[in-house]
Amino acid sequence: MGLKEHVLPNGFLEETIERGKVVKWSPQEEVLAHSSVTCFITHCGWNSSMEALSLGVPMLTFPAWGDQVTNAKFLVDVFGVGIRLGYGLMENKLITRDEVKRCLLEATTGEKAEELKKNAGKWKKAAEDVVAVGGSSDRNLDEFIEDIKKCGIVNIHNI
Repeated sequence: MGLKEHVLPNGFLEETIERGKVVKWSPQEEVLAHSSVTCFITHCGWNSSMEALSLGVPMLTFPAWGDQVTNAKFLVDVFGVGIRLGYGLMENKLITRDEVKRCLLEATTGEKAEELKKNAGKWKKAAEDVVAVGGSSDRNLDEFIEDIKKCGIVNIHNI
């Protein structure tokens, strides 16, 4: 028996083929960077959160456990780029399709959507700035290389 049978009910893929597409894997950063993506429903894992944040994509947060809960709090309450969909396993309840629809509409239409988009844009710009030539990541890497050279631990040429 494959993973599909353990996760999805019998006939699920056939019954839902007209309403959506289930894939085993996708290049998440490429998907999030696409201009048609206006919102990302996320479990708030660190990598997913940082990818969406650095690409300026507002989020619906649905953490399950551990650091995901803290990440969700920051995305919603501190960074202002998300709407809390639920607390996942902590609530021990399913989120209804009406609740998902309500949150998606809030995140993609109206004043709240504009606020989320504006805040997400600020974080995208900040991420672009730190990795640009002369940005803090660029400078820190240069300083790190200089420190290694000074220590004489490694002979680095042409860096």
